Amino acid sequence: MAPLRFSANVSWLFPELPGLPERLQAAGRAGFEAAEVAWPYAEPPQALASAARAAGLRLVLINTPRGDHEKGEMGLGAVPGRQTAFREGLEQAVLYAKALGCPRIHLMAGRVPQGAERAAVQGEMETVFLENLRYAAGVLAQENLVGLLEPINTRITDPRYFLDTPQQAAAILQKVGRPNLQLQMDIFHWQIMDGHVQVAQVPDRGEPGSPGELDFPYLFQLLEDEGYQGFVGCEYRPRGDTVEGLSWLRSYWDRRGHPQMGQ
Repeated sequence: MAPLRFSANVSWLFPELPGLPERLQAAGRAGFEAAEVAWPYAEPPQALASAARAAGLRLVLINTPRGDHEKGEMGLGAVPGRQTAFREGLEQAVLYAKALGCPRIHLMAGRVPQGAERAAVQGEMETVFLENLRYAAGVLAQENLVGLLEPINTRITDPRYFLDTPQQAAAILQKVGRPNLQLQMDIFHWQIMDGHVQVAQVPDRGEPGSPGELDFPYLFQLLEDEGYQGFVGCEYRPRGDTVEGLSWLRSYWDRRGHPQMGQ
């Protein structure tokens, strides 16, 4: 049974370092073979690509742009009236994914608009999301890319996020019916399905080795037993120095072996 492969989400890890290129270098030095970047758009794509190459990392996941951050937007996929901006953002994400050799893009659903009741806009938002996802699936298929949907919990993290349960995401994927759209499972938000997996402890979103509600040795064993072949993204908030906080991962590698690049 092959050991799990871990990717460093450098939007979360190494906050003690100023920029993405420095964080990628640190991730490579810490032993990671892969990285994720939530929003890479502040850096030129070629500069990020060369930083990843220099660090010996492959990029495995980026997000679509969040939209107008000052207006509180957090993705545009299901937001009525923002379809043109979603398509422009998708085009930008595809450009970055191609430059970075990144096979997956998280298609962010976005938030229920300010002042609106979720129940009142649910139907319209789902219609917009389905339309945008069908369009995205076609664009991504031309470039041999996969689009991911991630439910984000509305209890702690983002009370207005539209896509908030795995059941809702699975139903939407079924309605869209495109093989290159899949579910992204952040175990911090929910608990295991196919697609892409991310980990953080509950409730404080710390390292998997920190005290909390989740039994990570059990979850990792479950993923191994299921034959999970993808990467496990480390998307958590380090409680101190990032490298010191990776003791849980070094223990895993000591016990199960360190996957070789390209396996």
